[in-house]
Amino acid sequence: MRTTQEGAVKRNSTQKSNHRIIRKLKALLTVSMVGVFFIFISAVGASDQKARTLTGLIEMFNSSRCKECHEEIYSQWETSHHARSIMGIFMDRYLQKGVLSVKNSNDATKKNFPCFKCHFPQLEYATDEVASEIAAAILSKDKATMSKLSINCLVCHNQKGVVHGHPEKGILYGTDSVSEHPDEGYKTVRESPIMKRSVMCGQCHGLGPNFEFKHPVQCATLYGSYLHAYVPSGGTKTCQECHMENGDHTCPPNFKNRKDVSKRLAKALPMDVQAMFYRPQITPGKFVPTVVVDTRISSRAGHRIPDG
Repeated sequence: MRTTQEGAVKRNSTQKSNHRIIRKLKALLTVSMVGVFFIFISAVGASDQKARTLTGLIEMFNSSRCKECHEEIYSQWETSHHARSIMGIFMDRYLQKGVLSVKNSNDATKKNFPCFKCHFPQLEYATDEVASEIAAAILSKDKATMSKLSINCLVCHNQKGVVHGHPEKGILYGTDSVSEHPDEGYKTVRESPIMKRSVMCGQCHGLGPNFEFKHPVQCATLYGSYLHAYVPSGGTKTCQECHMENGDHTCPPNFKNRKDVSKRLAKALPMDVQAMFYRPQITPGKFVPTVVVDTRISSRAGHRIPDG
């Protein structure tokens, strides 16, 4: 009887001990889950702050102060096609015809701008109200406002400079690290593993099909032709070596400079023309002047032409 009672006491003691351990584990698990929850909220909050006005979005990505230290590079960029990525077709027919058209600018949302994934990727950090403002500017042909939207310094050296996820706050990304960068908003520059590689450019010059949009688009396939044709045929140059030679931020060709474009096309697409002239006598006493032209065009470019 005594042995039985002692066994019962031991079992009760063990059960109580087990209950205490379980309660501690539950408490620890709860604290861990709360900690993870708050970390998640903080991470989302850091990348989920969206501009509610077009002015606010423009200011969020304002890179004009870069000119104070990088005057030559900034001046080069100002003449590049990146500096006018919205002008042209967007001011001509966009939103006026086709599946993306809207009758009223208030009806426009970010879904009406699939092309802006590359032509103005900053829109990712804005609400639909900003999309409505952009639609109003396009429909009213407000070139002054639209000229402020571009692929500027912060798009490449912040937004697109990371391999995964969103860039860290207050960090720029470049070809080298700078521990003390003289800027109030961006005090550090980190070396980006992709800044000198073609994949950096491929983020925009090779997207699609983009199924996240209501009307999926397949636009630029230039990076694909670079990977599938130029590289397998023995090509070794990067996009930057041809289009940013010696750090040239004009990123030629400049399609407004016809002389430069013609020179580049002649180098990239050499053409050999051979002509033979003779006068065959189809009918007795009647000669017909005839020319046989043999034209051969070879491609030395790193991608198909034309493409974007």
